[in-house]
Amino acid sequence: MRRATAELVFSCRSTLGEGSVWDCEQSCLYWVDIHENKVYRFDPRRRSNLAYDVGANVGTVVVAHGGNLLLALRHQLAWLDPETGRVCPLVAPAPPVAGIRFNDGKCDPEGRFWVGTMVEKGPSGAAVLYCVQHDLSIAVKLTGLTISNGLAWHGKAFYHIDTATKLIRRFDYDPASAAITAPSVVADFRDGPGSPDGMCLDDQGMLWVALFGGAAVVRIDPATGNEVFRVELPTTNVTSCAFGGEDLDELYITTARVGLSDAALAAEPHAGSLFRAKLPFRGVPSSRFARAFE
Repeated sequence: MRRATAELVFSCRSTLGEGSVWDCEQSCLYWVDIHENKVYRFDPRRRSNLAYDVGANVGTVVVAHGGNLLLALRHQLAWLDPETGRVCPLVAPAPPVAGIRFNDGKCDPEGRFWVGTMVEKGPSGAAVLYCVQHDLSIAVKLTGLTISNGLAWHGKAFYHIDTATKLIRRFDYDPASAAITAPSVVADFRDGPGSPDGMCLDDQGMLWVALFGGAAVVRIDPATGNEVFRVELPTTNVTSCAFGGEDLDELYITTARVGLSDAALAAEPHAGSLFRAKLPFRGVPSSRFARAFE
Protein backbone atom coordinates (compact mmCIF):
# COMPACT_ATOMS: atom_id res chain seq x y z
CA MET A 1 0.00 0.00 0.00
CA ARG A 2 1.27 3.45 -0.92
CA ARG A 3 1.88 6.07 1.73
CA ALA A 4 2.75 9.76 2.06
CA THR A 5 3.86 11.93 4.95
CA ALA A 6 2.17 15.22 5.75
CA GLU A 7 4.30 18.33 6.26
CA LEU A 8 3.70 21.07 8.79
CA VAL A 9 2.38 24.21 7.07
CA PHE A 10 1.30 26.27 10.07
CA SER A 11 2.35 25.70 13.65
CA CYS A 12 -0.63 26.32 15.91
CA ARG A 13 -1.65 25.09 19.34
CA SER A 14 -5.33 24.68 18.51
CA THR A 15 -7.25 22.78 21.13
CA LEU A 16 -9.62 21.13 18.67
CA GLY A 17 -8.80 22.05 15.08
CA GLU A 18 -11.60 20.94 12.75
CA GLY A 19 -13.92 21.80 9.88
CA SER A 20 -11.46 22.38 7.02
CA VAL A 21 -12.88 23.67 3.72
CA TRP A 22 -11.03 25.08 0.71
CA ASP A 23 -12.34 28.25 -0.96
CA CYS A 24 -11.41 27.90 -4.63
CA GLU A 25 -12.28 31.51 -5.46
CA GLN A 26 -10.06 32.98 -2.75
CA SER A 27 -7.42 30.21 -2.78
CA CYS A 28 -7.52 29.89 0.97
CA LEU A 29 -8.45 27.34 3.62
CA TYR A 30 -11.04 28.00 6.30
CA TRP A 31 -10.97 25.89 9.45
CA VAL A 32 -11.97 26.19 13.09
CA ASP A 33 -10.79 25.66 16.64
CA ILE A 34 -14.03 24.49 18.22
CA HIS A 35 -13.17 24.95 21.88
CA GLU A 36 -11.40 28.30 21.45
CA ASN A 37 -14.31 29.88 19.49
CA LYS A 38 -12.08 30.60 16.48
CA VAL A 39 -12.58 30.54 12.72
CA TYR A 40 -9.29 30.61 10.81
CA ARG A 41 -8.41 31.71 7.29
CA PHE A 42 -5.14 30.18 6.13
CA ASP A 43 -3.48 31.79 3.09
CA PRO A 44 -0.85 29.36 1.75
CA ARG A 45 0.84 32.02 -0.38
CA ARG A 46 1.64 34.13 2.67
CA ARG A 47 1.69 31.32 5.25
CA SER A 48 -0.66 33.50 7.28
CA ASN A 49 -3.48 32.28 9.48
CA LEU A 50 -6.00 35.03 10.24
CA ALA A 51 -8.18 34.33 13.30
CA TYR A 52 -11.78 35.44 13.89
CA ASP A 53 -13.19 35.16 17.42
CA VAL A 54 -16.86 34.24 16.92
CA GLY A 55 -17.85 34.29 20.60
CA ALA A 56 -19.02 30.68 20.93
CA ASN A 57 -17.89 27.15 20.19
CA VAL A 58 -17.94 26.70 16.41
CA GLY A 59 -18.34 23.20 15.00
CA THR A 60 -17.73 23.91 11.35
CA VAL A 61 -17.63 26.53 8.60
CA VAL A 62 -18.69 26.54 4.94
CA VAL A 63 -18.47 29.21 2.26
CA ALA A 64 -21.76 30.73 1.12
CA HIS A 65 -22.64 32.23 -2.24
CA GLY A 66 -21.01 35.65 -2.40
CA GLY A 67 -18.06 34.72 -0.18
CA ASN A 68 -19.40 35.17 3.34
CA LEU A 69 -19.22 32.21 5.70
CA LEU A 70 -21.97 30.08 7.22
CA LEU A 71 -21.12 28.85 10.73
CA ALA A 72 -22.51 26.22 13.05
CA LEU A 73 -22.01 27.77 16.46
CA ARG A 74 -22.64 25.78 19.62
CA HIS A 75 -26.46 25.88 19.41
CA GLN A 76 -27.30 28.04 16.39
CA LEU A 77 -26.34 28.94 12.86
CA ALA A 78 -24.75 32.30 12.07
CA TRP A 79 -22.90 33.99 9.25
CA LEU A 80 -19.53 35.70 9.28
CA ASP A 81 -18.26 38.48 7.05
CA PRO A 82 -14.55 37.66 6.58
CA GLU A 83 -13.81 41.24 5.55
CA THR A 84 -15.03 42.78 8.80
CA GLY A 85 -15.23 39.87 11.24
CA ARG A 86 -18.89 40.66 11.92
CA VAL A 87 -20.95 37.67 13.13
CA CYS A 88 -24.72 37.68 12.59
CA PRO A 89 -27.03 35.07 14.19
CA LEU A 90 -29.44 33.27 11.87
CA VAL A 91 -31.52 30.42 13.26
CA ALA A 92 -31.48 27.65 15.86
CA PRO A 93 -33.07 24.33 14.89
CA ALA A 94 -34.06 23.44 18.46
CA PRO A 95 -33.86 24.84 22.00
CA PRO A 96 -30.37 24.48 23.51
CA VAL A 97 -29.69 21.23 25.34
CA ALA A 98 -26.90 21.01 27.90
CA GLY A 99 -24.13 18.68 26.79
CA ILE A 100 -25.07 18.74 23.08
CA ARG A 101 -23.53 21.06 20.48
CA PHE A 102 -23.15 21.40 16.73
CA ASN A 103 -20.25 19.50 15.20
CA ASP A 104 -19.20 18.78 11.61
CA GLY A 105 -21.08 19.85 8.50
CA LYS A 106 -20.74 20.39 4.76
CA CYS A 107 -22.76 21.54 1.77
CA ASP A 108 -24.16 19.00 -0.64
CA PRO A 109 -23.74 19.49 -4.42
CA GLU A 110 -27.11 21.29 -4.53
CA GLY A 111 -25.94 23.89 -2.02
CA ARG A 112 -27.81 22.69 1.06
CA PHE A 113 -25.99 22.72 4.41
CA TRP A 114 -25.93 19.41 6.27
CA VAL A 115 -24.75 19.70 9.87
CA GLY A 116 -24.85 17.35 12.82
CA THR A 117 -24.67 17.57 16.57
CA MET A 118 -22.67 15.60 19.12
CA VAL A 119 -23.13 14.48 22.69
CA GLU A 120 -20.42 15.96 24.92
CA LYS A 121 -22.08 14.83 28.15
CA GLY A 122 -25.10 12.63 28.65
CA PRO A 123 -26.55 9.48 27.14
CA SER A 124 -25.39 8.33 23.73
CA GLY A 125 -27.79 8.44 20.80
CA ALA A 126 -29.09 11.95 21.48
CA ALA A 127 -27.40 13.66 18.51
CA VAL A 128 -28.98 14.29 15.11
CA LEU A 129 -28.11 15.28 11.55
CA TYR A 130 -29.91 18.28 10.03
CA CYS A 131 -30.30 19.53 6.48
CA VAL A 132 -30.59 23.31 6.08
CA GLN A 133 -32.32 24.44 2.89
CA HIS A 134 -31.54 27.65 0.99
CA ASP A 135 -34.42 29.42 2.76
CA LEU A 136 -32.98 28.33 6.15
CA SER A 137 -35.78 25.84 6.78
CA ILE A 138 -34.36 22.85 8.63
CA ALA A 139 -35.22 19.14 8.51
CA VAL A 140 -33.91 16.28 10.64
CA LYS A 141 -32.28 13.62 8.47
CA LEU A 142 -30.83 11.17 11.01
CA THR A 143 -31.46 10.54 14.70
CA GLY A 144 -29.88 8.20 17.24
CA LEU A 145 -26.38 9.56 16.63
CA THR A 146 -23.70 10.29 19.21
CA ILE A 147 -20.93 12.17 17.36
CA SER A 148 -22.17 13.19 13.92
CA ASN A 149 -19.04 13.81 11.88
CA GLY A 150 -17.70 13.44 8.32
CA LEU A 151 -20.00 13.79 5.30
CA ALA A 152 -19.51 13.30 1.56
CA TRP A 153 -21.64 12.97 -1.56
CA HIS A 154 -20.86 11.17 -4.83
CA GLY A 155 -23.58 10.99 -7.43
CA LYS A 156 -26.57 9.37 -5.74
CA ALA A 157 -24.60 8.22 -2.71
CA PHE A 158 -24.30 9.99 0.64
CA TYR A 159 -21.65 8.93 3.15
CA HIS A 160 -21.81 9.71 6.86
CA ILE A 161 -19.72 9.03 9.97
CA ASP A 162 -20.99 8.66 13.52
CA THR A 163 -17.60 8.54 15.20
CA ALA A 164 -18.84 6.62 18.24
CA THR A 165 -19.74 3.64 16.04
CA LYS A 166 -16.37 3.65 14.19
CA LEU A 167 -18.31 3.00 10.98
CA ILE A 168 -18.92 4.81 7.68
CA ARG A 169 -22.41 4.34 6.32
CA ARG A 170 -23.66 4.85 2.77
CA PHE A 171 -27.18 6.03 1.96
CA ASP A 172 -29.04 6.29 -1.32
CA TYR A 173 -29.33 10.03 -1.93
CA ASP A 174 -31.94 11.87 -4.01
CA PRO A 175 -30.36 15.15 -5.16
CA ALA A 176 -33.75 16.73 -5.89
CA SER A 177 -35.44 16.05 -2.56
CA ALA A 178 -32.42 15.48 -0.27
CA ALA A 179 -34.00 12.20 0.85
CA ILE A 180 -31.58 9.58 2.19
CA THR A 181 -32.58 5.91 2.40
CA ALA A 182 -31.22 2.35 2.50
CA PRO A 183 -28.26 2.69 4.91
CA SER A 184 -25.42 0.21 4.63
CA VAL A 185 -21.95 -0.04 6.17
CA VAL A 186 -19.10 0.60 3.73
CA ALA A 187 -16.12 0.80 6.11
CA ASP A 188 -15.50 -0.56 9.60
CA PHE A 189 -12.72 0.82 11.82
CA ARG A 190 -13.56 -1.11 14.99
CA ASP A 191 -10.50 -3.36 14.76
CA GLY A 192 -7.91 -0.68 14.02
CA PRO A 193 -6.32 2.24 15.83
CA GLY A 194 -8.18 5.51 15.66
CA SER A 195 -11.78 6.53 15.04
CA PRO A 196 -13.15 8.04 11.81
CA ASP A 197 -13.66 11.79 12.16
CA GLY A 198 -13.74 14.29 9.26
CA MET A 199 -14.03 13.12 5.66
CA CYS A 200 -13.73 14.40 2.10
CA LEU A 201 -13.92 13.00 -1.43
CA ASP A 202 -11.54 12.80 -4.39
CA ASP A 203 -12.46 12.94 -8.07
CA GLN A 204 -12.40 9.13 -8.32
CA GLY A 205 -15.12 8.80 -5.70
CA MET A 206 -12.76 7.58 -2.98
CA LEU A 207 -13.21 8.65 0.65
CA TRP A 208 -10.45 10.36 2.63
CA VAL A 209 -10.97 9.86 6.34
CA ALA A 210 -9.17 11.54 9.25
CA LEU A 211 -8.46 9.11 12.09
CA PHE A 212 -8.75 10.65 15.55
CA GLY A 213 -6.27 8.75 17.68
CA GLY A 214 -4.81 7.13 14.58
CA ALA A 215 -2.17 9.66 13.41
CA ALA A 216 -3.29 9.34 9.80
CA VAL A 217 -5.70 10.14 7.00
CA VAL A 218 -6.68 7.06 5.00
CA ARG A 219 -8.11 6.71 1.51
CA ILE A 220 -11.00 4.24 1.50
CA ASP A 221 -12.55 2.52 -1.51
CA PRO A 222 -16.28 2.59 -0.67
CA ALA A 223 -16.92 -0.36 -2.99
CA THR A 224 -14.79 -2.65 -0.82
CA GLY A 225 -14.20 -0.78 2.43
CA ASN A 226 -10.47 -1.31 1.98
CA GLU A 227 -7.75 1.22 2.75
CA VAL A 228 -5.82 1.96 -0.47
CA PHE A 229 -3.58 4.88 0.56
CA ARG A 230 -2.40 6.42 3.82
CA VAL A 231 -1.11 9.86 4.81
CA GLU A 232 0.87 9.67 8.04
CA LEU A 233 1.17 12.53 10.55
CA PRO A 234 3.52 13.16 13.48
CA THR A 235 0.63 13.73 15.88
CA THR A 236 -2.11 11.43 17.11
CA ASN A 237 -5.40 13.29 16.98
CA VAL A 238 -6.19 13.93 13.32
CA THR A 239 -9.57 15.59 12.87
CA SER A 240 -10.44 16.74 9.34
CA CYS A 241 -9.12 16.94 5.80
CA ALA A 242 -9.85 18.96 2.66
CA PHE A 243 -8.34 19.04 -0.81
CA GLY A 244 -6.96 22.42 -1.82
CA GLY A 245 -4.30 24.16 -3.84
CA GLU A 246 -4.42 25.36 -7.44
CA ASP A 247 -4.89 21.82 -8.78
CA LEU A 248 -6.78 20.45 -5.77
CA ASP A 249 -3.99 17.93 -5.22
CA GLU A 250 -2.91 19.13 -1.78
CA LEU A 251 -4.62 17.58 1.23
CA TYR A 252 -4.92 20.00 4.16
CA ILE A 253 -5.26 18.28 7.52
CA THR A 254 -6.30 19.66 10.92
CA THR A 255 -5.26 18.19 14.27
CA ALA A 256 -6.06 18.59 17.96
CA ARG A 257 -4.41 18.77 21.35
CA VAL A 258 -7.54 17.78 23.25
CA GLY A 259 -7.36 14.36 24.88
CA LEU A 260 -3.57 14.17 24.90
CA SER A 261 -1.66 13.76 28.16
CA ASP A 262 1.16 16.09 29.16
CA ALA A 263 3.63 13.40 28.15
CA ALA A 264 1.98 12.99 24.75
CA LEU A 265 1.95 16.76 24.18
CA ALA A 266 5.66 16.89 25.00
CA ALA A 267 6.29 14.12 22.46
CA GLU A 268 4.02 15.76 19.84
CA PRO A 269 5.00 19.45 19.83
CA HIS A 270 2.95 20.17 16.70
CA ALA A 271 -0.32 18.75 17.99
CA GLY A 272 -3.07 21.20 17.06
CA SER A 273 -1.22 22.46 13.99
CA LEU A 274 -2.21 22.51 10.32
CA PHE A 275 -0.56 20.02 7.94
CA ARG A 276 -0.53 19.40 4.20
CA ALA A 277 0.34 16.50 1.90
CA LYS A 278 1.01 16.81 -1.84
CA LEU A 279 -0.72 13.82 -3.45
CA PRO A 280 -1.05 11.97 -6.77
CA PHE A 281 -4.82 12.46 -6.48
CA ARG A 282 -7.18 15.36 -6.96
CA GLY A 283 -10.14 16.43 -4.90
CA VAL A 284 -13.40 17.99 -5.99
CA PRO A 285 -14.32 21.64 -5.34
CA SER A 286 -16.21 22.22 -2.10
CA SER A 287 -19.86 23.06 -2.65
CA ARG A 288 -21.06 26.47 -1.48
CA PHE A 289 -24.23 27.22 0.41
CA ALA A 290 -26.64 28.42 -2.29
CA ARG A 291 -27.61 31.66 -0.61
CA ALA A 292 -25.81 34.94 -0.03
CA PHE A 293 -25.67 36.73 3.34
CA GLU A 294 -25.29 40.51 3.52
